[in-house]
Amino acid sequence: MQPKDMIVEQMSRLTPEQFAQLGDGALAYVRPMRSEDVTRLYPQAPDIEPGLTVFALLSADGSPIVLSDTKEGALANAHENKLMTVSLH
Repeated sequence: MQPKDMIVEQMSRLTPEQFAQLGDGALAYVRPMRSEDVTRLYPQAPDIEPGLTVFALLSADGSPIVLSDTKEGALANAHENKLMTVSLH
């Protein structure tokens, strides 16, 4: 078995709780979202004009870190906080 296959097999045995903690404090991802959805993720956020696309930087477990009007801004914040960003498919 190839090393990559072994990792995939081991990860498939993780519980949902273990998977959520994977990369905690080290990994983050950027997710585009509609401005109308911001209050669900960021209840303390000020009102944002409807119909905009904004970019949320989220920790590995999905916790919100920062909200930006550009993808580059969210990625810059990840870099400033020494977080490695990953792509989700």
